[in-house]
Amino acid sequence: SGKAIAIFCGLVARLIAFPELRCTFGGDSMIPDVAVFRWERIPVTSSGRIANRFETYPDWSIEILSPEQSSTKVLGKLLHCSQQGTELGWLIDPEDESILTIFPEQRVQLLRGNSLLPILSGIVLELTVAQVFNWLTL
Repeated sequence: SGKAIAIFCGLVARLIAFPELRCTFGGDSMIPDVAVFRWERIPVTSSGRIANRFETYPDWSIEILSPEQSSTKVLGKLLHCSQQGTELGWLIDPEDESILTIFPEQRVQLLRGNSLLPILSGIVLELTVAQVFNWLTL
């Protein structure tokens, strides 16, 4: 959807992120809308180039819910990531203007408005839920 694309572009512009990257781990393959990896965890080839295949979980997985998606199915993907070692997950709901955050041990927190969003440690970025949804305004 147009809303998902606007949020997607806003995130990718502010993070060192991989959009729509297939990640295979924990007996499953998934393609998060945005996958963020710490530099030292980015898979590389023997020549030092970024690998074509990422056989590991992202450090931060971001999903942007589109109208035709099941929120339960998308949340299941983020919980699977959390079980496998992902440090942070976001489920962004453009219609509700909320962001469900997923932490280790599958702890969750629903954030709205001017709530400050948790960011992967080591990344210098301050962002509120409202700022994310302001990317939808032209």
